[in-house]
Amino acid sequence: MNFTRRAALATPFALAAPRLAQAAWPERPVTLIVPFAAGGGTDISARVMAQYLERELGQPFVVQNRPGAGGAIGLGALAAAAPDGYTLAIINTPGIVTIPIERNAGWTMDSFTFIAGVVDDPGTFSVHPDSPIRSMAGLIEAARREPGRITVATQGVGSAGHINTLLLEQATGAKLEPVVYQGAAPAALALLRKEVDIATANLGEALTFARSQPWRTLGVMAEARNAMASDVPTLRELGYDILGGSLRGVGGPRGMAPDVVARLSAAIAKVVANPEFITTSERAFQPLRYLNSADYIAYLRASDATHRALWRTRPWNV
Repeated sequence: MNFTRRAALATPFALAAPRLAQAAWPERPVTLIVPFAAGGGTDISARVMAQYLERELGQPFVVQNRPGAGGAIGLGALAAAAPDGYTLAIINTPGIVTIPIERNAGWTMDSFTFIAGVVDDPGTFSVHPDSPIRSMAGLIEAARREPGRITVATQGVGSAGHINTLLLEQATGAKLEPVVYQGAAPAALALLRKEVDIATANLGEALTFARSQPWRTLGVMAEARNAMASDVPTLRELGYDILGGSLRGVGGPRGMAPDVVARLSAAIAKVVANPEFITTSERAFQPLRYLNSADYIAYLRASDATHRALWRTRPWNV
C-alpha cells in the first residue's frame, strides 16, 4: 500500500479538527481505558505501558477497565471523552474495525486519534489438559464430525477470538459453537471449570494463563512459530493459511491537540525502545511491534478493508 504520512494526516482517521493545547501536558493524572476485563492481554499491555509512560511523562497513568459489548463500551467512553489528552485507551484490532461494521455503536474509526501501535499478539486455540482433543487436527475433525457440539469461549461478538473462530470454520468446514464472555480472563476461567471445550486467546494471554492454571495450547494463527512458544504449531503448518490476533495501540478521542499528540508519540517511542521495557514485555508475554501514527493508521485502514470483505461473505453477528 502506498500510504504517505501526508496522506495519513489528510484522512479522517488522523488528527481531524485539532485543538490547541491550553497548558503544558500532562499536568495531572491520565486515564488509560482498557475496553476489556482485568487479567487479559489488553489489560496486561495497558499496565506495562502505563508504568513506563509515568516515568517518561511525570504523571500517573491510571488504568480503568471498561469491559462489555466486545470492547464497544470502553471505546464509546473514549470517543465521548474530552480531547484534552487526559483520557486515552488501549485500542485493539479487530474490534476497532469490526464493531462499526456490524452495528451502530455510536462511534466509528473517525471518532479517534490513533497515536501508535505497540503489541501484535497472534490468536490461539487452547484446551484443558484433560480434554480428549489433543491437537488442532483433532479439534477440526471433532467439529466436522459433530457440528455445533464443540463450544468455544470468545471475548464477545466481533472480538478477535470470535473472528478467529469464524476464520477457522471458513477455512476448514468445521462448525463450532461460540460462547461469549466479557474478556479473556472470564473465558479462561470457563475453560478451567470445563464449562467450554475450547478457549480462544491471544498468544500472550494463553502463555500467561498457562502459568497459573491447567492449559494446553493447540495452535497459533501466525506466519511462523513464536519464540515464546516454539512448541506450538501454526495453522499454516496444517495447511490452513489463517492469520489472526490483535494489534494493540494507544489512542485518544478525535481532535486532540497536535502538541499533546507529539509529546505522547515521542514518549511511546522512547518507551518501546527502552531495553527495560522490552525485557518487561517479554516476561509478560507481550509480543512488541511498534508502529508510528502513519503506519498505525495505514494498518487499520487495511484491516478495515479486510474485515468488510469478510462481513460480506460471513457476517459474524448472525
